[in-house]
Amino acid sequence: MKMVRAIVRPEKVEDVVGGLEDAGYYSLTKLNVFGRGKQKGITLGEVHYDELPKVMLLMAVEDESVEEVVKIISYKAYTGHFGDGKVFISPVEEAITVRTGAKGL
Repeated sequence: MKMVRAIVRPEKVEDVVGGLEDAGYYSLTKLNVFGRGKQKGITLGEVHYDELPKVMLLMAVEDESVEEVVKIISYKAYTGHFGDGKVFISPVEEAITVRTGAKGL
C-alpha cells in the first residue's frame, strides 16, 4: 500500500478529481495549502509572490494502482508551466478503519 500526495494548482483540482473518479479512485482527502517550488515563487510586474495557493490531494492506494493514479494526476494537472505541481509516493504500513477496526483499504 502507498500514500500518494499530489500538490496541484487550485484551478486543476476538479479535473484531477474527476479523472480519478472516472477511473474508480473515489477516496481522497483535499487540503488547501500554500507553498513555493524551486522557482521560489513568482514575480508579476513589480510584485513578488513568495507563496502560492495550491491544493494537496492525499490518497492511499494499493501498490498495483500507484502508476495509474500518478498518470491520471500528471495528465489532468498538466498546463506546461512552472507550478503545475509535484507527486510524492511513500509506503503505508497499515490502514485501519476507525468505525469498524477493519484493517486495509
